[in-house]
Amino acid sequence: MEDSAYPIEGVPTPDPSYGPERVVGIQLEALAHNDDPIPNAGIKTAYNFASPANRRQTGPLDRFVRMVESPQYAPLIDHKDAVSGPLERQGSRADQHVTLTGPDGRTVTYRFGVSKQSGGPLDGCWLTDRVLVV
Repeated sequence: MEDSAYPIEGVPTPDPSYGPERVVGIQLEALAHNDDPIPNAGIKTAYNFASPANRRQTGPLDRFVRMVESPQYAPLIDHKDAVSGPLERQGSRADQHVTLTGPDGRTVTYRFGVSKQSGGPLDGCWLTDRVLVV
């Protein structure tokens, strides 16, 4: 099932020139300023950088927004600080731990799992497969 709302216009989108650390960084920066320049721009950016398999599990967009707004992921929205650990890369897959201080002062560590896409319109782009609380 193809998502007619993908990619979302007006927010950052995947590009093969972005490495895995940059992909995580783009999403963190957007989520830190979630409603700039448009409402939920940060969440929409994360959706644009979700891999096709991830979007099949978490989409469409309205469902993805509800998931990110849930207690497990809410600290990502408008977080005050993000400290990224070293990227752990194995071939076309990579993981990066990020410790965030949410808007309420709560600290949460997430593991971003990204992979380099092969084939199709996103060939060569690093995209997020999963974000887990660790």
